[in-house]
Amino acid sequence: MLGDLKIAFIGGGTMGEMIISRLLSTVFVDNNLLIIVSDPVSARCLYLEKEYGVGTTTCNIEAVQGASIVMLAVKPQVLAEVLAMLKGKISPEALVISIVAGASVTSLCQGLNHPAVVRTMPNIAVEVGHGTTVWSASSSVTEIQRSHTQVILQALDKEFATQNEHDLDMATALSSAGTGFVFLYIEAMIDAGVQMGLTRTQAQELTLHTIAGSVELMLQTHEHPAVLRNKVTSPGGVTAAGLYELEKGGMRTVISNAVLAALSRTQQLGNVS
Repeated sequence: MLGDLKIAFIGGGTMGEMIISRLLSTVFVDNNLLIIVSDPVSARCLYLEKEYGVGTTTCNIEAVQGASIVMLAVKPQVLAEVLAMLKGKISPEALVISIVAGASVTSLCQGLNHPAVVRTMPNIAVEVGHGTTVWSASSSVTEIQRSHTQVILQALDKEFATQNEHDLDMATALSSAGTGFVFLYIEAMIDAGVQMGLTRTQAQELTLHTIAGSVELMLQTHEHPAVLRNKVTSPGGVTAAGLYELEKGGMRTVISNAVLAALSRTQQLGNVS
């Protein structure tokens, strides 16, 4: 449980809002929890106040005063400016949790002059409580702070701790950016259905249930995807014809290159100096 704590969100954008929404709707969070959000856009602050009943401010320094947990939820492009503004301003006993893509634990600790930092990378599925988050903590993070981190991230769904921070870069490329790749595949499938003559509604329903069913089958059977693929691929059959075109088009290579490109970009964004 998160007791009578103050959590300051630095950044009230889409991902920050999703996390706030999940925290306020989970049974693991005490009703006495105080959330304050800092965002430079006054209209955004008013929206968050009305929608979630949280406190807001346009001043980052004001937000972190007295906070037990500080959530960094800003774009990588503005991180250096935010770190410079908050350097030395966060309580020494506070925990800092970052969801900023690419920003390493070391760079965050140095940029804030603060020892207790957790780096996380949730994906967009946190909005519906099916998020996947990998996280890594600095050596100064206490057991209590680690438990607070787990409570927050479990409100988003699956959380995985790692001692190898490079895992977070890879998780960003595969799990966070990966949702965009999946949505593009879904869009292409729907468009193909429409091209064949289905209505867009029919094509979307068939595509979504096909993908959801395939995922659930793997989760329940624990079988390798190649095994399941072979089960639906008859010699000279319909699936075989389609798979031939996917392989001829280099689908595996394109997907692999997309993930590797996302990894490279994550590492570039990690330079906040």
